[in-house]
Amino acid sequence: MAKASSKGMLTWLGLAFLIVLLDQLTKGLILVLYRPGEVTPVTSFFNIVRVHNPGAAFSFLAQAGGWQRWFFTAVGVAAAVFIVWMLRAHPGQRLFAFSLACLLGGAIGNVIDRLVHGYVVDMLDFHFRWLAPLFAGGHFPAFNLADSAITLGACGLILDEILRVRRSR
Repeated sequence: MAKASSKGMLTWLGLAFLIVLLDQLTKGLILVLYRPGEVTPVTSFFNIVRVHNPGAAFSFLAQAGGWQRWFFTAVGVAAAVFIVWMLRAHPGQRLFAFSLACLLGGAIGNVIDRLVHGYVVDMLDFHFRWLAPLFAGGHFPAFNLADSAITLGACGLILDEILRVRRSR
């Protein structure tokens, strides 16, 4: 039983590692190939950009003066420790563990950025006219693969909980 649990845990940690690797690779490419603020239009609604975000989601606390770097780093590290603990306890719950692995990979990817650069590197810029009332020029805030993994993981946790509640009825 312990070997099956360890194998399951390694699978999820491997997925988290793959997310970190892809996230850091794409961010590294952006840092090498783009200057800050540089934009390459890809479609009528999507650009590749180079944006530095010292804050959190939607640039929350981006202008806070520097302390937020360490605060969000600490939050990311604490979340990673908690997620590994949860993965260790539930490696056989596939949707739950997949979601946790996505959250773990995303959190570590952004923590690495904060530690190395002092900000998170974002590069994916989607824009739609109908977003203009909410976001300047209709541009959703730029994000990266780590943010995408975190979003996927959060959606997976919500779905897992909905399915769990339905099964208990």
